Amino acid sequence: MPTNRNVPPAANNVEELKKDFMHNRNYALAKDHHSATLNDNFRSLALSIRDRLIARWILTQQRYHDENCKRVYYFSLEFLIGRLLADNILNLGMEEEAKKAMNEIGMDIEELFEQEPDAGLGNGGLGRLAACFLDSMATLGIPATGYGIRYDYGIFRQKILSGRQVEFPDEWLMLGNPWEFGRPEYTIKVRFYGKTQKRMDRNGNLRIDWIDTSNVLAVGYDIPVPGYRNDVVNNLRLWSARSTAEFDLEYFNDGDYIKACEQKVNSENISRVLYPSDNQYQGKELRLKQEYFFTSASMQDIIRRFTVHNKDFRDFPKKVAIQLNDTHPAIAIVELMRILLDDQEMDWDSAWDITVNTFAYTNHTIMPEALESWSVDLMGKLLPRHLEIIYEINMRFLRQVAIRYPKDHGKIAAMSIIQESPDKRVRMSHLCIVGSHSVNGVSKLHSDLLKSALFKDFAEFYPGKFNSKTNGITQRRWLKKSNKGLSDIITEKIGPEWVLDLSKLKEIEQYTGNKAFREEWKKVKYRNKLKLASYIKNTTGIVVNPDSMFDVQVKRMHEYKRQVLFALFVISQYLEIKNSPRTFKTPRTAIFAGKAAPGYYMAKLIIKFINNIGKIVNNDPDVKDKLKVVFLEDYRVSLAEKIFPASDLSEQISTAGREASGTGNMKFMLNGAVTIGTLDGANIEIAEEVGPENVFIFGLKEHEVMKLKADGYDPKKYLKKDPVLSEIIELIRDDFFSQLEEGIFEPIAGSLIHHDEYLVFADFKDYLRAQKEVSIAYRDEDGWAKKSIMNTARAGKFSSDRTILEYAHEIWGVR
Repeated sequence: MPTNRNVPPAANNVEELKKDFMHNRNYALAKDHHSATLNDNFRSLALSIRDRLIARWILTQQRYHDENCKRVYYFSLEFLIGRLLADNILNLGMEEEAKKAMNEIGMDIEELFEQEPDAGLGNGGLGRLAACFLDSMATLGIPATGYGIRYDYGIFRQKILSGRQVEFPDEWLMLGNPWEFGRPEYTIKVRFYGKTQKRMDRNGNLRIDWIDTSNVLAVGYDIPVPGYRNDVVNNLRLWSARSTAEFDLEYFNDGDYIKACEQKVNSENISRVLYPSDNQYQGKELRLKQEYFFTSASMQDIIRRFTVHNKDFRDFPKKVAIQLNDTHPAIAIVELMRILLDDQEMDWDSAWDITVNTFAYTNHTIMPEALESWSVDLMGKLLPRHLEIIYEINMRFLRQVAIRYPKDHGKIAAMSIIQESPDKRVRMSHLCIVGSHSVNGVSKLHSDLLKSALFKDFAEFYPGKFNSKTNGITQRRWLKKSNKGLSDIITEKIGPEWVLDLSKLKEIEQYTGNKAFREEWKKVKYRNKLKLASYIKNTTGIVVNPDSMFDVQVKRMHEYKRQVLFALFVISQYLEIKNSPRTFKTPRTAIFAGKAAPGYYMAKLIIKFINNIGKIVNNDPDVKDKLKVVFLEDYRVSLAEKIFPASDLSEQISTAGREASGTGNMKFMLNGAVTIGTLDGANIEIAEEVGPENVFIFGLKEHEVMKLKADGYDPKKYLKKDPVLSEIIELIRDDFFSQLEEGIFEPIAGSLIHHDEYLVFADFKDYLRAQKEVSIAYRDEDGWAKKSIMNTARAGKFSSDRTILEYAHEIWGVR
């Protein structure tokens, strides 16, 4: 692992840290101990830690320049980095020094950690994966930069009011971000609209100029990304949109004050919010603007850096590897072609060869309806030159397809980048496949389905292009930082090497039979549950039983993830308590969390449904501590760090064949939670690692799902055969959970009865069977502790370090 030599002394000792803290509070913030707020004290510590990163950061970047090494550029519309103070302290190896320094000043460092807002740069697994990958690339010493957007307001801040999700702006930058450095010297012009014009160059070749454009400025903000105790600090560069004209004085002097600022507002909307609603045309246009804005700025920035040391663009793929995290940055492929063709005046074949060998594409979905596409009319209006290049790429590609499959017009139409329909559309996933040298799925099942179903024609056409890279998580944040108690007892037994090599966790298997170790393991879990129970009480007012099983499903709200299946199970538990109180023996606390997209009606209704169930269950005197239902609002990284260490059971219950991978399942596993799940995504590989005795699998397999649907699935047949399910649906339709809101949940019941797109009814009976096995197993405290230890011990495969090494060796070609 590379390290930087001759780093100036970092002053990591307690006295120097105290001195720097006071200096920053006095001179960076102009505060003293009388006027400083808790947030001021957080910022003073953050600036002191940041100072210790800067020397390493500068030397790392200098080394990359001096070596003119190949670099990886990770393009992602999301980077869910969470809070950084504790993470940076950990990676610097300063946990004890920082804690002691703050104690001697009279402060609780945990209280300071809580002052930091979660960075509003992502929504779900896509963004958290990107953040884990940045951590692993820095820790492994891979020269890398992340590129994304500096959103002013992120996704949204979720509040639960009367059981409903209500969205508020996430003002995470309101008090500033102590980790970022503005880079106005690298401001880049990004163009939109306009038209194209043909001309002949000096050699008589046809060239295209993109003229009469409307321009926006991209201002870079850099955030240091330190590796774990190796003096490597990589970079995350986020772009913020600025207008080329801050203010139109002529309109202002004429009294039109709104018009005077209109261009500024319209330009800066580009980096205002993550995933603006695209239900309207303006929202679609803004989404496409966002995607082109950050990819164009990033491509221009990469080319600026490349040309400092290199003159021949044929060497570009030898120095640059660009990974596209899903299709959001797909337009970067076309942008590089535009730059090479129009600005560098290269011939098509050379430009295309450079482009394909530079880009690699990660797919994150197997649902055709989730694949991104853009209207040809919108693309032509917003990016007219790019649409011309897309048509040329498509024409040349389809010519090759026609040679391979003569007269197979169906295959040609299916593989075309342009979807020929009344509303012509550009298929961005097809563009990614054609324009990249590598296409990977994110679990074995997902990758197999890409090749056998979703992109079957492409996999046959490009037999060596498709591969699998199972997702991973960084153990440094998700175990060492967020679960210190468990981390400490693991390190005490097997040493600290697991922090850099997660496969070492396998060594704790030998202690599953050690009673003293099992007792210590159980104590750590119980203390984590007490902490979460306290958080639940403080934020929701609900008092939960820490001796109950913490049964948890936390993830983005979507019907295919089947939060409604978990909710129906909770109702079945409630009915068992009411109907057979003496037979109910395993108390549970059902914990939900997750955000629904603002325009996703059914997902928001499911949140309301869960909260209404909780209102009935939690207030029924017959239930008491046997069952509680909790929905924790505003799910985010810092909340996840409280939930995973306290969880007993991990609900991974998506319809088989729908989840690409999942990473929440890995975080639960690493923290000793046992999985109940379908054979979907990475659940399959988790089950293979832990063995059938340490996981609870239920439900239809992917091929059984496909067959059932092909044969004509009728959910009513399952409803009629299952008395428990029938009673639950009857309660819903009789407004038992909506007594003052008549008929509110009829859309849920009706959708399940008449359609049940995600086979909730088909899997319900087997889900209950698996849950009964869970209840029996949980009552055996020693047996459950063994399962918990085995889950942590077998989590080694799911480190993002392993994933990144596979990308580096097999796709990027970097050391």
